[in-house]
Amino acid sequence: MALGRVPRLLLLERSRICWSALGLVCPTGLLRTSNPLQCAACLCGPCTVPSHGNLQRNCGTRRLTTTIREPVFVASSSVGLHKESFLHFCLTQLHRPSCGEERGFQQQLQRCSSSQEVFKLLHSVEILSDTMAAAALHRVADLEQDGSSLKDPTVLEKDTIRALCFQLEQDSARLTDAGLVSALLAGTRLFLDPGSTLMVRLASESQARLDQGRMTVGQLCTLGQAMLAMEGPTSGMLEQAMEFIQRQEPALWSLEELVAAYRLLQGCGGDVGKHRNLLNKMHSQAMTVASRMDPFGVSELLSALVALNQTQAMPLVITLCKQAVRHIPYFTDEELSCVLDALMHFGHSDHYLVEAMEKYVPTMTFTSNPETVTKVAQFFALRNILSPVVFNALAESFVYRADDYTTTQVARQIVAFGKLGYLPPNAGQVFGKLETVLQLRFSHFHPRVLLSLLHACTLVERFPVNFVSKVFSSYFLQQLQDETTGLDRAVLAQLTQLYMTVKLECPFYEGPRLLPKYRVKSFLMSSRSLETPVDQHLYNAVKNGLVDLLGDRSYFASKVLTPYCYTLDVEIKLDEGGYVLHASQTDDVCKRVALCIDGQRRFTSNSRQLLGKETMKQRHLRLLGYEVAQIPYYEFEKLHSKTSVVEYLHQKIFPHTYRMSW
Repeated sequence: MALGRVPRLLLLERSRICWSALGLVCPTGLLRTSNPLQCAACLCGPCTVPSHGNLQRNCGTRRLTTTIREPVFVASSSVGLHKESFLHFCLTQLHRPSCGEERGFQQQLQRCSSSQEVFKLLHSVEILSDTMAAAALHRVADLEQDGSSLKDPTVLEKDTIRALCFQLEQDSARLTDAGLVSALLAGTRLFLDPGSTLMVRLASESQARLDQGRMTVGQLCTLGQAMLAMEGPTSGMLEQAMEFIQRQEPALWSLEELVAAYRLLQGCGGDVGKHRNLLNKMHSQAMTVASRMDPFGVSELLSALVALNQTQAMPLVITLCKQAVRHIPYFTDEELSCVLDALMHFGHSDHYLVEAMEKYVPTMTFTSNPETVTKVAQFFALRNILSPVVFNALAESFVYRADDYTTTQVARQIVAFGKLGYLPPNAGQVFGKLETVLQLRFSHFHPRVLLSLLHACTLVERFPVNFVSKVFSSYFLQQLQDETTGLDRAVLAQLTQLYMTVKLECPFYEGPRLLPKYRVKSFLMSSRSLETPVDQHLYNAVKNGLVDLLGDRSYFASKVLTPYCYTLDVEIKLDEGGYVLHASQTDDVCKRVALCIDGQRRFTSNSRQLLGKETMKQRHLRLLGYEVAQIPYYEFEKLHSKTSVVEYLHQKIFPHTYRMSW
């Protein structure tokens, strides 16, 4: 139990001190303090409350603030009521507003765009229920939260907030279970001091209600979220709440309770094993109700599945993806980002989602949050989906919004274009804008992010000659090195290919060279490879056809590593007269034919366009003197006889000669 008997007595004692701090007569007749500003957060001396919301103790070195959250929870100044404050509203449990009135109040709250509007709304309402009061605090938190602090900490000093918190404090024992736990959670979101009278009373009362075992699943989840913020995942009250939740049957929960339970488990993190049975039941229930989930529910569930790494729940991910298609136009920026993050994490997409995105993206690229726009580009690139509609819209907005993007957002969008090997119609404007950004903010880019950006440009034949000289400098190469691993092979491969590109395609480049120690010997790697390994099934079929065409296996070599770091799927050597030489022969070689056996993984998933890295490979091989013969999977799969295979390969490899006979 989070609050034992002895700690609870201490909390009550602190509560009594704060009654005196408010200048009120304590109902239990406790001793009043002579210092009107003494509060429960400072038990050994007077404290001062500066105008910016920080609370400092004169008696020691401890400092409490409302603006920065510590690893678990950071205290803020105790919320009290000034003597001159006037209550413009009161909480009631006798004549609660109707459900329609509460619903209308909630809708008005959501329309408030500032804390001042929330205060104005509160002053227009004479009677509030405890749930309405808690909802108002939550809305203030929505508007004022900025990461782990408040945008304006002085909002807690407003008389409206103080009066509202004071009434919640006074009436804590008479609040409904829903209002009680919601108010406690709102206090954590406003970064109120866990030791303040308000938070102590709400937590103590919540413990008493929890012990009675009458809270609903939704209320238990709200309480659990509050205790996570106050005490972290080791909280005794959180553990007790989870025990109650595990006794419940998810099939009987409402949609809201199901989503709340997922959010709580997501926040708990750590070892999911002890909640495995509960999670499996929740997954089964979510499958049956997914078709009724709203945008918020879909986003929350997908985010929770990512945080809990539920890779075994792919059927649920697919079901939620289908539901997400219906909500694409209605997701908030944050919700859409969460959905795309989850689909990237689980490696899933379908053509219905792509179609929905193609309709929606052109309407949002100029108005949505830059991070959401960037997530769209990342999603399509990671899934190898080339959509001209989407990327044209992204390119148009990039020209006008690039100055507002962070350096990583700029890089991630351009990398998406490079990976798919796509140039939009306004490519000149896009890369002109990119050059301007690089000139103004070159030093702001993280070295590895900058390298990926410049490498992506070369994939679409845009050569950043003005900047590669800086990349090959000893200073930049030193910055690229990781503190523990130095330069990994993926970074060295990008450097090598960037250097090779400049030497092959920009012969006028006269900048620094890349020293041999920074070069790799092969672009083919197990991860983050600059080449896609050959499809083994397709390769075997082509190999058999080549044996029939050339007469013997010795007339061609497979998986040949060239001196230029590329690996050839098949290499055929010809002499000056055009005759095929043995693969092992090194003399009299006049021409080399490189067969690129291109399986599905070398193309975008929804079209027959080669990925950027494969296009670059074939471009470079031609510049290096190879005669490139491309054998794409979609052509070869149409051949169903040995004769047709032989004729096809002959036409590809020897297009200008008659059929030879062996």
